[in-house]
Amino acid sequence: MFPTNPEHPGELIDRVQAAVAARTPLHIGGGRTKSFYGDAVQGEPLSTTGWSGIVSYEPTELVVTVRAGTPLDELEAVLAERGQCLAFEPPRFGAGGTVGGMVAAGLSGPARASVGSVRDFVLGARFINGRGELLTFGGQVMKNVAGYDVSRVLAGSMGTLGVITEVSLKVLPVAPAEATLVFALPQHDALEQLHRWGGQPLPLNASRWEAPDRLHVRLRGAVAAVEAACERMARDAGGTRLDPAPAATEWTGCRDQRLPFFQPPSPELCLWRVSVPQTAPVLDLPWTPLIEWQGAQRWWWAPASAAEQIRTAAAEAKGHATLFRAGSEGPMGVPCFDRVSPTLDTITQRLRAEFDPAGIFNPTPTLD
Repeated sequence: MFPTNPEHPGELIDRVQAAVAARTPLHIGGGRTKSFYGDAVQGEPLSTTGWSGIVSYEPTELVVTVRAGTPLDELEAVLAERGQCLAFEPPRFGAGGTVGGMVAAGLSGPARASVGSVRDFVLGARFINGRGELLTFGGQVMKNVAGYDVSRVLAGSMGTLGVITEVSLKVLPVAPAEATLVFALPQHDALEQLHRWGGQPLPLNASRWEAPDRLHVRLRGAVAAVEAACERMARDAGGTRLDPAPAATEWTGCRDQRLPFFQPPSPELCLWRVSVPQTAPVLDLPWTPLIEWQGAQRWWWAPASAAEQIRTAAAEAKGHATLFRAGSEGPMGVPCFDRVSPTLDTITQRLRAEFDPAGIFNPTPTLD
């Protein structure tokens, strides 16, 4: 941990420069609340939690600039005081999660399909590259030689491009009205109904289907729009409206993976995330999923040995699969992330070579 400096993250830069000189790998992290996610990395721990604080906040401009080690709960509390929020609902897998970890992991919550991802809300960033240089991107967007908007490329980079020190984020006002409807629909019918509603001018914000045949739909927007949508959707599929307090608790549980579904049925099973187009049909897999994002994100508990079966089903639906949480036996040699295309792999390698030429940031162990 480093003491907070009001101007410059000098201690972090010193650590990176020393690691570069010694060719010592660094394991970058914040609150370590997402340490289960992704392939294992090696290196000396480098924590950003001491570099915290909100640098600037302009509620009328809907922009906040915050240091990477700032607790996510702290930022959201400040925004809530002004009736604003991070609309993409970043998951919180435990106390202590940081803004830098939120950006590096690139994970979004239930509203992702309607409002966008973390990347869509990143306006700018500062980070320390693999040469120990503090770089700034954003505003008048600076681009590297390959022409990428680097501040957004950092979202989901898993700490492999540099040590994020500061980010500027777009925030949004909390919606004036919200309602949750629940429908008794089997998986196929629920997906079909979501597709129909998706083509209509309805304030859909989030959805969740889970066994036994229950579809939850959250509406957010103007009061009149939400009320009209509730009446129309109830007529379409016979839904009932949930009380606001328990509905909010359930959506928070979905966001933070605290719903009963996210408790492993048995310790050795892995949690798989499958990303597919919203219009993808029911996938031919023998397990019962939980489905979010109007059909685009689907979760299964299945053994690591089912990797080929799951990834084949995802590919046939023009999607991909991630081993999100390993079971008690570990990933059993299965890569957490799906193989990327040669083109995307080339781009990734070029970015890493540009920003981390010595390969010291969050490297994965070399397999014999």
